[in-house]
Amino acid sequence: MEPRMLQLLFVLHVLALPVQLCEIPRGNPALIKCLNMELLRLSQDLSEELNPSVYVALRLSADHSLEKEAQYLQRLKNVFQPSASSSIAGGQQKQPNTGRLALYLLALRAACQDMETLLERQLVTRLKYHLHKEKEQIAFKRNGRPITSYYQYSLGVLALCVHGKKIDTHVIQKLLNAEQHKFMHGSKLSVDTMAMAGLAFACLKQANLYEPELVAAISLAVQRVTDRILQAQTTKGTFGNIFSSPLAMQLLIATGMSKKPECPKGMDALLGSLEQGHFQNPMIMSQLLPVLDGKSYLDIATMECRAEQDTSELDTKCPGSRTVILGTKMITVQLAVEHPPNPEMLYNHSIQVPSGSSLQDVLRTAAEQGPGQFMFETQNTLHGPFLTTVMGVKASNGERRYWQLLQAPHTSLQKGISDYQPQDGESIILKFSPW
Repeated sequence: MEPRMLQLLFVLHVLALPVQLCEIPRGNPALIKCLNMELLRLSQDLSEELNPSVYVALRLSADHSLEKEAQYLQRLKNVFQPSASSSIAGGQQKQPNTGRLALYLLALRAACQDMETLLERQLVTRLKYHLHKEKEQIAFKRNGRPITSYYQYSLGVLALCVHGKKIDTHVIQKLLNAEQHKFMHGSKLSVDTMAMAGLAFACLKQANLYEPELVAAISLAVQRVTDRILQAQTTKGTFGNIFSSPLAMQLLIATGMSKKPECPKGMDALLGSLEQGHFQNPMIMSQLLPVLDGKSYLDIATMECRAEQDTSELDTKCPGSRTVILGTKMITVQLAVEHPPNPEMLYNHSIQVPSGSSLQDVLRTAAEQGPGQFMFETQNTLHGPFLTTVMGVKASNGERRYWQLLQAPHTSLQKGISDYQPQDGESIILKFSPW
């Protein structure tokens, strides 16, 4: 069967499914519109990291600024689109990893791009190649882990599925096997990985491209994943924590959990946190906006991009800007570095910074206080800068070790180094930990 016909059949199948959405509490349209405006501003800020997830959120939104969306898509194409001479595995241009490439493919589908041109087909082939390499790593490495992560692996499967592409059953089976181990991060359930895998399974279940035995296994996985997500809800209504909740809610929306009491309770928690200004990270904001519009990434598959109108204005008055103004008051933060099983602290000093400083500002100030004292390195990701090296010790994905951010003595921080703002007198520990 022709690829275009397969994709058409998939879209028609999804359109025929009954849709059940979590109801959004009334009285919050201005709050939702302001989140849309903030993401639109980010899309116009040339200093911000280009993020296909921001574009996807804007496209799924009920409000549009078509010209600005088109400008952002072109900027994404300039970075992500390969030249005609690019090879599958690389060439001269640095290739995006599995997760970034998958998000870009979701962005292209949200723009209703023709995927049958040479360059677009090449993108699909590249993502299939990435997943093949990830699958090989899982099969041949002792720890059974992909090159990147199961979050990115799931995102890659989801992106191909949303485009109506048939996926190697071995790739799917590896994700099904991983689901049996519950996607743990250390001793805790990784809710965002679980939710992303659930979205991939939900899409595969609807695709009508696979043998009945595999579809039955996928259906069971969808049920197990949604059950675990529901069980992960806290008394505050969040799933895991507030920052993993948007993806968890997308899964509940995509799988028709509107009649479950956990769904409106989760929506209330998200709206409350949004109103209090807790969402500052562009990636999390872009995962949240579709939820507030009652949508998930699966809705990208049925987008037609017709009869859209400009309804967004950047001059809309909205509180809670992401711009942080540092205070004139100086605060003191105790910064310590632990590298178990070494009983000695690698570093333990008081750092003074202006109030309102981020943890990243604290680390920079510590590094500037004297040569050879404190050293750190970061890697840019779509979730913000990721702490990779401290005092010359580098986190290793192969050894499953990372630099954990703790509020003393052992409370794990829910934000990254660029988003978390320590308070006066607070003690922060950077601990080399297994995951």
